[in-house]
Amino acid sequence: MNLRMTTIFAASGLLALGACTDPSMTGGTGTGTGMSRTQQGALAGAAVGAVLGATRDDDSNNQGRDAARGAILGAAAGAIAGNIMDRQAQSLQQSITNPNIRIVNHGDYLQVIMPEGILFATDSAAVSGVAQNDLYAVARNLNQYPNSVVEVVGHTDNTGSAAHNRDLSLRRAQSVAGILTAAGVASNRVATTGRGFDQPIASNATAEGRAQNRRVEILIRPMR
Repeated sequence: MNLRMTTIFAASGLLALGACTDPSMTGGTGTGTGMSRTQQGALAGAAVGAVLGATRDDDSNNQGRDAARGAILGAAAGAIAGNIMDRQAQSLQQSITNPNIRIVNHGDYLQVIMPEGILFATDSAAVSGVAQNDLYAVARNLNQYPNSVVEVVGHTDNTGSAAHNRDLSLRRAQSVAGILTAAGVASNRVATTGRGFDQPIASNATAEGRAQNRRVEILIRPMR
């Protein structure tokens, strides 16, 4: 069986698996595709495993068998990773009390979006006392799921100079990261970045849009 036919059969199997999904697995931490992260991880892992299994065979005599083995191993690994992301996202959702904090499960990483209004006073990098409670909840979750790395990213609107906003966004990211590490998250898991106003999610032409752009995001990715 050549690699092309193997890929076709693997794809057919993946489509069949994709059809067996739970339509209830949608919502704030899902994708809206009707597939759980466990299923998505299995599909992605199987596809990668099939290709790697076939292409890494030295004599090319058993590509079909090697692709099948690779697909099985890849599906298992992908399903485990996807299931962990599902459970971690659900745990985060349950532990955070502020309804303005959004948790988005992208499948291969989690995104915790915290608006400036609940974190900081205007032009300040000091985290408010109320917001610290939710950051400690995030830290507990990160300690419960230690096999991940964290990037804390600060964002601003376009009011003021680019240099000032980059500095402010970095200091805000560092303040949030400092609370996470103070709560027990290993510092070597946490990185900080200040994006200034380079990555807006809304128009800076309106007050509402600028408020959305002023935010800190906590990105949680599995260790590889």
